[in-house]
Amino acid sequence: VQLQASGGGSVQAGGSLRLSCAASGPSFLHHAVAWYRQAPGKEREFVARMCSSGGATLYADSVKGRFTISRDNALKSVSLQMNSLKTEDTAVYYCAADLNYYARTYRYWGQGTLVTVSS
Repeated sequence: VQLQASGGGSVQAGGSLRLSCAASGPSFLHHAVAWYRQAPGKEREFVARMCSSGGATLYADSVKGRFTISRDNALKSVSLQMNSLKTEDTAVYYCAADLNYYARTYRYWGQGTLVTVSS
């Protein structure tokens, strides 16, 4: 599975942004997908994940209620809708995929897309 993230940019606090991740490969629909992020000077952290069917999701407490992960298996795409953005959401965001929804570290990664939230 190959992944390519896009949609990053600059936004003011309280605003919204939608990230997209285009996937390729015939087995994408069997893979769980996730978003991670890495803020400057910090370790990469989990943001959200969704199982292959879309029936199960998990969010980090820091984004719960503000971010929504979704996928379109027909279009082989994954999205992250980010609302009520905060300055602490500033980070490089990565999409990832793995056959195992519960994997500690997902196997396939896209390049990051930068999100900058200003006050």
